[in-house]
Amino acid sequence: MRLRLLWQLLPSFFLVILLTLFLLTWLFSRSLSDFYLEETASDLEARARLAAVQIAGRFDPLEIAALDPLSVRLGEESGTRFTFILPSGEVLADTLEDPLRMENHAGRPEILPAFSGEVGRATRYSHTVEKTMMFVAVPVLGDDGELVGIVRAAIPVTAIDRALHLVYERIALSGAFVLLLAAAAGVFISRRISRPLEAMRLGAERFARGDLSERLAAGGAEEIGALAAAMNSMARELDERMRTVVLQHSELEAVLSSMVEGVLAVDTEERLLRINRAAAALLGVVPEEVQGRRIQEAIRKADLQRFVARALAARDPVEGEVVLHGPEERYLQAHGTVLRGEDGEEFGALIVLNDITRLRRLENVRRDFVANVSHELKTPVTAIKGFVETLQEGALDNPDDARRFLEIITRQADRLNAIIDDLLALSRIEQGVEKGGLPLAQMPLRPVLEAAIQGCTLIVDEKQIQVNLFCSPELTARINAPLLEQAVVNLLTNAVKYSNPGAKVAIEAARWHDRITVRVQDWGCGIEKEHLPRLFERFYRVDKARSRTQGGTGLGLAIVKHIMQAHGGEVVVHSTPGHGSTFSLHLPLPENR
Repeated sequence: MRLRLLWQLLPSFFLVILLTLFLLTWLFSRSLSDFYLEETASDLEARARLAAVQIAGRFDPLEIAALDPLSVRLGEESGTRFTFILPSGEVLADTLEDPLRMENHAGRPEILPAFSGEVGRATRYSHTVEKTMMFVAVPVLGDDGELVGIVRAAIPVTAIDRALHLVYERIALSGAFVLLLAAAAGVFISRRISRPLEAMRLGAERFARGDLSERLAAGGAEEIGALAAAMNSMARELDERMRTVVLQHSELEAVLSSMVEGVLAVDTEERLLRINRAAAALLGVVPEEVQGRRIQEAIRKADLQRFVARALAARDPVEGEVVLHGPEERYLQAHGTVLRGEDGEEFGALIVLNDITRLRRLENVRRDFVANVSHELKTPVTAIKGFVETLQEGALDNPDDARRFLEIITRQADRLNAIIDDLLALSRIEQGVEKGGLPLAQMPLRPVLEAAIQGCTLIVDEKQIQVNLFCSPELTARINAPLLEQAVVNLLTNAVKYSNPGAKVAIEAARWHDRITVRVQDWGCGIEKEHLPRLFERFYRVDKARSRTQGGTGLGLAIVKHIMQAHGGEVVVHSTPGHGSTFSLHLPLPENR
């Protein structure tokens, strides 16, 4: 558990102060004790000398009667115990005790120096008064310089102890007061230090949360101010770098999101690091759900998994094709490149996916178109060549056979010519669209539809089909009249061909919401559902034998589709087998173009 700065500083403060006070108190008390004892000893010496002056001529056993009251009086006046001792150690008088009952003092430690003419001092326990006393013995010399006696002054050490104890109490009170002052100073100093540090902590937490707008106050001590300035500088640099990183990240996200190509990055363990929206749409996943997961778990596409493993294993860029199987197969062109860090160490691979499904379909359409064109052209050419060879081999000699063969050759030539005309028509429409569009003009629709019906009069009358037109004379649209007429003719021709004799065909034009629709509806044999997606491909036939028998080129509906694209619209078919078909031409309104 981490403590606050205050509780880390205060114990140190207290410990240092207590040790200092203890050491100073010990030194002071020792010095004071020594000083006080020295002063007491000097005072006792002075008292003893004063007493010695008064009794200098009375050191005689015969004077014991006069000395003893004197010692008592001097002791009472000065609060000191006086003892008068002969050079032999015999006690003449004592303030507190009867001298006759006292032992010889010649062996006392304070008396021994006095025999040599020096002042003797000693602090010891007195058996006489049963107390620890301080003794000072002063030698008394006669006129001839001879030792005539010794005056000893003494006081109880308890008095000294009481004085020292009083001093110690005052020292302790002063120490406690100093300790309180030190504690208050420690609290004040720690708070002065901790406040800016706390502000820095809060500021650092704001910086960690990404809030780099507010700066720290650079007050207080020089070191704290320098730290705050350094943190502010760090915040400014972090802010700039984060802005740069965010900007680069936004630019990268914008680039990746705007790319048509799918982009995904994996690490060496095949975990998805990044995937853009195009790749997610191609693979049918949600970016947020698959990011960070292994590709085997996130994207269950075997071809893609194999390609990723190949890209991670290769040192050079690799290419390949990925097929996504499903309700509708999709073909992707994949490019894989190893990702390397600044130190050159490989940490994953970058996969770029291009959707080439449309190109593949176009290739298939082109391949089918080439095959169908070859077949469609070869059929009449083969027939013409065969009948010409038959005529050359002798059929010309038989007028009936020759006439019949020539009629067949003529029909095949007309069919070949119709195919070429339709191909040229398709080419002209496509070229017109590529060069900027075909000329369109706002005009009534009814005359165009009537012209289309009139153009189909022969086949309509031949099968006795009833064609009904529903179109308001006021209905107008932006159209290219000849092309729209051709589209309606192609649809009406198919409707008549696949209707029973005496049936009805309806042509209806009306405005529906944001577009104008022209419908050609028949009640003929209808078209199976599986043929509808490819119905407008070139040379695609639902019933190839019947179509050729009825003289179709296989390009009529493809021409209708391209005419509608040139108008900015579309053609839609709805059909039910046995109940007929409805082809709808949707033309945009002028304001919606």
